[in-house]
Amino acid sequence: MTERAGPKVYSIAAHRGFADALVAGLVPRYSEPDVGLAWLTLLLPSARAARTMSEAFVRHAGEHETKGLLMPRMVLVGDLDLDEALGPLFDSLGAGAAIPPAADPTRRWLRIAALIREVQGDKAPKGSALLRLALETGQVMDRLLVEEIAPDDLLSDAVIDLVGDLSEHWRRNLHLFATIQRYWLAELEERGERDAAARRNMLFREAARRMRDNPPVTPFVAAGVTSAAPALARLLRTVADLPNGSVILPDLDLSMGEEVWDELGHAGDTAAETPFAPGDAVTHPQYHLKLLLNRMGVAREEVQPWHRAGLAKGPPERSHAISSLFLPPEASKVWADLPAAKRRMAGVRLVETANPEEEAQAIALLVRQALDEPEKRIAVVTPDRGLAGRVVQHLRRWNVAADDSAGRPLSQTPAGRVLLLLAEVAAEPAAPVPLIALLEHPLVAAGAERAAWLRAARRFELQLRGPRKAPGLAPLRPLAAKAKVGEWWAGVEETLAPLLDAGEEAELSRWLDLLAATGEALCSEGLWAREDGRALSAFVEDLRLQAREVAMPLAADDLPSALRDAMDRVAVRPPYGGHPRVAIYGLLEARMTRADMVICAGLNEGTWPPRPATDPLLAPGVLRALGVPGADFRIGLAAHDLAGMLGAPEVVLTRSRRDTSGPAIASRFLLRVRALLGADLVEKHEDTEVVELAQALDDPPEVPHAPQPKPCPPTELRRQDVSVTGLDRLRSDPYQYYASKLLRLSDLDGVDADPTPAWQGELAHAILEDFHDGKGTMVELADKHLRAMSAHPLMRALWRPRLLKALEFIGQQLADHPDRVPVKWEEWGEMTVRGIRVFGKADRIDRLPDGTLAVVDYKTGRVPSKKEVQEGYALQLGTTGLILRDGAVDGLSGEATRFEYWKFGKSKESDTGFGEVLSPLKLTTRQQGVLPEDFLPESERYLHEALDKWILGVDPFTARLNPDAPGYDTYDQLMRLAEWQGRDGS
Repeated sequence: MTERAGPKVYSIAAHRGFADALVAGLVPRYSEPDVGLAWLTLLLPSARAARTMSEAFVRHAGEHETKGLLMPRMVLVGDLDLDEALGPLFDSLGAGAAIPPAADPTRRWLRIAALIREVQGDKAPKGSALLRLALETGQVMDRLLVEEIAPDDLLSDAVIDLVGDLSEHWRRNLHLFATIQRYWLAELEERGERDAAARRNMLFREAARRMRDNPPVTPFVAAGVTSAAPALARLLRTVADLPNGSVILPDLDLSMGEEVWDELGHAGDTAAETPFAPGDAVTHPQYHLKLLLNRMGVAREEVQPWHRAGLAKGPPERSHAISSLFLPPEASKVWADLPAAKRRMAGVRLVETANPEEEAQAIALLVRQALDEPEKRIAVVTPDRGLAGRVVQHLRRWNVAADDSAGRPLSQTPAGRVLLLLAEVAAEPAAPVPLIALLEHPLVAAGAERAAWLRAARRFELQLRGPRKAPGLAPLRPLAAKAKVGEWWAGVEETLAPLLDAGEEAELSRWLDLLAATGEALCSEGLWAREDGRALSAFVEDLRLQAREVAMPLAADDLPSALRDAMDRVAVRPPYGGHPRVAIYGLLEARMTRADMVICAGLNEGTWPPRPATDPLLAPGVLRALGVPGADFRIGLAAHDLAGMLGAPEVVLTRSRRDTSGPAIASRFLLRVRALLGADLVEKHEDTEVVELAQALDDPPEVPHAPQPKPCPPTELRRQDVSVTGLDRLRSDPYQYYASKLLRLSDLDGVDADPTPAWQGELAHAILEDFHDGKGTMVELADKHLRAMSAHPLMRALWRPRLLKALEFIGQQLADHPDRVPVKWEEWGEMTVRGIRVFGKADRIDRLPDGTLAVVDYKTGRVPSKKEVQEGYALQLGTTGLILRDGAVDGLSGEATRFEYWKFGKSKESDTGFGEVLSPLKLTTRQQGVLPEDFLPESERYLHEALDKWILGVDPFTARLNPDAPGYDTYDQLMRLAEWQGRDGS
C-alpha cells in the first residue's frame, strides 16, 4: 500500500478473505520489535468480529512460525461502554463523564409499556401484547436515533403532507409513537440519561472531535465496519484522515462500472433532492456501502484495493463473477454478451434437495467428506436456525461436535424451559401437560434421588391421564393417593403452592420472585449451573431489578407468552469444545469469517433473503420522508453476506424444494447464480452425488413385509374366563382379543384428553346406579358425580347439559312404562359353558308384565347396527340373555325376551333432543337382522363357534380376520396393520 493524501480507505475483495487478508497486511505494517501490535487500536463491528480477528492473528502466527505475538487492542463500536473501551482517547473516562449515562434497555422496555398503558387507558393492549408493542416502539426509536432523526422531524412538512393520505391505522400509530417518544424523552431528561443509541452517537461525535483536535500518536484502524449510521460514518471519516489511521471495508466492488454504480441510486447523498428515492437499488449488496461512503464524504475512486491475501483466498476471477452476479436490473443486460472469464465460478457447487431434512443430511455429508482433508476448515452459514440444528444433530452420526455459534434462544434451553413450564403451571393452574412436563424435566430432582422421583412422577402421570381435572393442586390429591405417591405429592404441592396462590394477576417482579424460588426448590443449584442457567440467572435478575422499579402488573394467563417473547431475545451460545475445523454461523456471526469450504444453506425466499418486514408503527412513506432506508434495505445486507461467502475457495449453495409449510421458492440470489452460469453450465455445477448419498443414507435395504399376524398360543393359555364384551371382540378381530386378554396390553388415555365414550359411560352408569338405588334425583346425582370426578369446569359446562338431557329421557321412559320394573342394575352375572366361565356386567334388567326379562345396554357412544348383530360381531345383549337363562345375574335367572340399546346421544325421536331406544333385532319385514325368536339361538351358536375355534380349539388369533367388522385401532401398530396391508408407502 502506498501512502497518499486524502482519506485512507481500502477495500478487501471478496476472494481474498477479509480477516486473514487484513492480518496479513496489518502485521508487517504496524508490528514493532518489542511491543508487537499492542500499540494498534482496531475498531471492529461486533464481539464475533473480535473473536474472528483473534483467530486470524493466531493462524498468521502459526503460518509464519512466530514465537510470540502481542495482539492489538480491539474496540467494538457497538459496545455500550464505548467510552471505557476507547480508554486513552477519552483520557480515562474524562469524556465519558461529560456524556450522560445510557438508560437501561430493560427498564426502558418496561417503562414504555407503562407509558402506552397510561396514554391509551382501556384501549391499550394487555399483558404480552402490551410488552410486544413497547419493544417495537423502542426499536423504532432506536432506528430513528441511529439515523439522527430528531422527534421534531416527525412534524416536518414532508411528514405532515403525507399524514392526510395515510389510512386511519397509520395515523393512529404515528400519533401514538410521537406521544410516547415525547413522554419518554422528557423522562430521560429528568433522569439525566440518554438512550443507548443516542449516547453512542454522542460518543462517536466526541471521539471524532478529539481525534481531529489532538490526533493520536498510536495507529487506529477501523476494519469491517459497514454500518452507515451518520455519526459512525463521520467517525470513520475522521479515522481515515488520521496520519496513522485507515478504514478497511469488506467486499467493496472497485471493478464495477461507473454507470452501474450510478444505477444503485442516490444512497443518502445529501446533495440529491431526495436522498432515498423509490427507484434506489436497496437490495443490491453494494448499496449500503455506497450509503456509507456518501455519508463519509468519500468517493469510490478514493478507495484503494488491499493487496494482501488471506490463507483461505479464493480464485481472483471469482470477484469478477460476483460483481456480474449482482448487477442491478438495467446493467444485468450485459449477461447476454458476458465473456466466460467474467462468469467463471469454478469451485462453486449447487445442491438442491427435496426437503429440509434431506438438505441437512446432504450438508452433514459434505462437512464429513471435507474433514478427511487435513487442516481444511469448513463453515456452514445459514439464517435458518432449524436447519442449523438439524445439521448439528446429523453430524453427531460421525461424532463430530459442531457448535452453532448463533446459539439457541434461552426459551429453548433446559433451564429456560423450567421457568416457562412453571409460568404455564401458574397460568393454567396445574394443567396436566405443563405439570407433567415440569415434574419429569431432566433438571428437576437431578442427582441421587432422581430415580425415585421419576418412579413417583410416572405413577402419578398414569392416574393423571384422561380428561382434565378441576384446576388447582387440591383436586389432584386423590389421584396421588390412588397412585400410592401421596407423600411425594405432598412435597410437590408444598413447593408449587406459593406460585399458584399468587392469584390471577400480580406484579411482574412478584412473578419472577416466585418463579425463581420455585425453580430453585425443584432443581436446586442445577438450575443455574450450566451456560443456559447462567444466562437465565442474568435474565431473571435484570428483569426483576427493573420490574421492581417500574410497576408492571401481569395476568397469570399472559405470563408464559410475555416471558417467552423476552427469553427468545436472549441467545445462549455453547461453551468452547466443538470441532476445531467446523463452524456453523448465522449471517451476523459469519461476517468477516472465512473457511476453505463455505456451505451457504437455506437459499430460499423468506429465509435468505428474509421477508422484508414493514415497520409496525411508522408507514413506509413516513420513513422515506424522514430519510430512513426502506424495508428492502435488509435484503441488500443479506446479498452482501452471500457475496462475501462466495469469495471462499470452495462454495456450496444449498436449498430444499419444500420447507415446513409447503413448496418453497428458490432465493433470488440463487436464481441469479443459475442465470449467470447459463443452462449449459448449471448442470456442471450441480452436485447430485451428495443428494443421492443423503437419500441412500436414510434408505435402508429392502426387507420383506411383515406377514399378517396369526399368533397361536398353547392350549393352557387359551383356556381362560371370557367376558361378553371379549366375545364380541374375539369374533370380530381375534388378534385384538389376544393382545388385550392374553398379552394383557391396554392403551393409555392421553394427557389432558377429551372425554372418551368410556369416560362418559362410566359417569352415566354411576349416576343411573345411584338413581335406581334411590339416592337422589338425576340432576343431584349428576352434579354429585361430576364433582366426585373432579372434572374441569369447562368440561363440566360442555358435558353436563347433554348428560342431563339424556338422563331426562331415561327418566321419562321409565315413568311412561310403569309396567316394566327394573330389578337389577350394574350387577355382574356369569355362566359356565363347557368348562369356561362366561361373565359380564348388566347395565339394567327389567321385569316385564308377562314375567319375562328385558336386557338394557346403555350406549354413550356408537350403537351397533343390525347387520353387525346379524354377523355375530355385537352379541353382548344376546350373551347376557344366555347368562340369565343358563346362569344368573346377581342371583336373578329367567327368560329374556326383549333386548334394547338406550342411546344417550342426539336423537330426533326424543322430546328432549337426546336419547333413543333401539333394538338390535329385526322387528319389521323391512328391517334386516336377526328375528327375535332366533336371537338367543344365534348367540349360542356364535358362542360355541368361538369356543371351538379359539378358546378350546387351536385356530390362530388372526389379525383383522373380518376386515369389515367394527373394531378399535388400539392394536393396529402392534399388528403392523399398515405394513402387511400395503398402506405404509413401501
